[in-house]
Amino acid sequence: MKLYVTATILLLFCLTISAQGLLTEKQIFTHQDTLRGSITPERAWWDLTYYHLNVKVEPDTKFISGSNTIQYKVVDTQKDLQIDLQPPLKITKVTQNGEELNVVDDGNAHFIKLKNNQPIGSIQTIEVSYEGHPKEAVRAPWDGGFSWAKDDKGNDFVATSCQGLGASVWWPCKDHMYDEVDSMLISVNAPKGLMDVSNGRLRSIEQFGDTKTYNWFVKNPINNYGVNVNIGDYAHFSEVYDGERGHLDMDYYVLKDHLDKAKEHFKDAPKMMKAFEYWFGPYPFYEDGYKLVEVPYLGMEHQSSVTYGNHFMNGYLGSDLSGTGWGLKFDFIIIHESGHEWFANNITYKDIADMWIHEGFTAYSENLFLDYYYGKEASADYVIGTRKNIQNDRPIIGHYDVNNEGSGDMYYKGANMLHTLRQLVDDDDKWRQILRGLNKTFYHQTVTTKQIEDYLSQETGIDLTAFFNEYLRTTDIPTLEYLLDKNELKYHWTHIVDNFDMPVQVWINDKEQWLFPKADWQTIILDSNNNVLKVDRDFYVNVNKL
Repeated sequence: MKLYVTATILLLFCLTISAQGLLTEKQIFTHQDTLRGSITPERAWWDLTYYHLNVKVEPDTKFISGSNTIQYKVVDTQKDLQIDLQPPLKITKVTQNGEELNVVDDGNAHFIKLKNNQPIGSIQTIEVSYEGHPKEAVRAPWDGGFSWAKDDKGNDFVATSCQGLGASVWWPCKDHMYDEVDSMLISVNAPKGLMDVSNGRLRSIEQFGDTKTYNWFVKNPINNYGVNVNIGDYAHFSEVYDGERGHLDMDYYVLKDHLDKAKEHFKDAPKMMKAFEYWFGPYPFYEDGYKLVEVPYLGMEHQSSVTYGNHFMNGYLGSDLSGTGWGLKFDFIIIHESGHEWFANNITYKDIADMWIHEGFTAYSENLFLDYYYGKEASADYVIGTRKNIQNDRPIIGHYDVNNEGSGDMYYKGANMLHTLRQLVDDDDKWRQILRGLNKTFYHQTVTTKQIEDYLSQETGIDLTAFFNEYLRTTDIPTLEYLLDKNELKYHWTHIVDNFDMPVQVWINDKEQWLFPKADWQTIILDSNNNVLKVDRDFYVNVNKL
């Protein structure tokens, strides 16, 4: 998901999203926060296996109606089952084996009273019917909900986005990230003359009077906020990419008037695929293909259905977030949102407090794209240029079990943290294999920060405990404090957590070498009495000469 991070619009962005709480601080958490953000007993006893979401979208009245058939495996003993759906939408009926069930509502959470036995190991199904006027997104994708727009010809142009706020803002589901459904059928009834594009592959189109229902099947596990509806007067074109796992279908859906410009501009998509398969390993969803879909908002990382609204411009709405010029070499939305196919959709956080796993790695992927096509110095220029957007307002990791994400610094502080880690590895081939190994080790999994930290410590051969504590859990930046006194160099780290001892590369009189600072002062003797020290810019640290 995207951030306005340039200095001129950061305040506006923060004010815009404060109503939802996305990327803003919440010190007091409610009962609803716990129901939304924790693995409650009413969630823990059943494991998702399959959804069939069937929804009719009526733009004239901004009304939706339909059902979600939920298949699950029983893994423990329990009777009540929690389904999430946010007002003003209402559950109209829940059935199991043809029998209607009672539902006890508690805000956004709805507890279904099951009647039939639920033997451990058995596969069960409920059907949840619902309807209403879903929350309208005031400024998608940050505030979540339905975007009801018109194209230049007056046709309805409709899309969903819901990260943070939750998928239950528009459809009933198990709205917690820890449990991804194994596969899913998405059936969307679109208005006359328009089509729906959703995740996965188009299985069939059914005619119902003057409307059509588009049935899209997702073969791979999918996180709940990755599910989307996009309705418009679309034109379609495609290509087949020769990738690491064979032929990959790459499909593009844009408004008909934009077809010619999209055919030229979307050449960034196969370039992205080539660079990211190199750095991260095979695209994780060959079975479902890759789609880039035009929408009436900026864009979002919906799995195998990446949405696009960057107006066919390079940069971020035509601007360079790094201020270096390199950000205008690519379309920010195509590159960033597609990077999420590896970090967000393949590797997915269990708890939104660990959202940096999505955004830190994906913001970092922007400069790896540049590295692949323009070289290491260009990529370093870019990621270092984004440091001006870092606020250090609060820790990157949020509060657990209450649907609370950390600071927006998860983007570019996260990217610069990873760029620093690349320097510590000091072997680009090894670093590439570590990134590819992440996507192989945690293929189609939900993860915690600890799992990622442990993997990186193991594969780098470096105990990164204090490193991650410093960058993820505090607002301090390590500061190399040093004193040059004739032929003596005295130095140490300040503004650090316990046991922080990260080495750093420096130049002393234009000679490159490593220093190994700790909290305590250290001294080395130099060859000269007239010395100059410069810290390698690739390390995200502060420097204080005494």
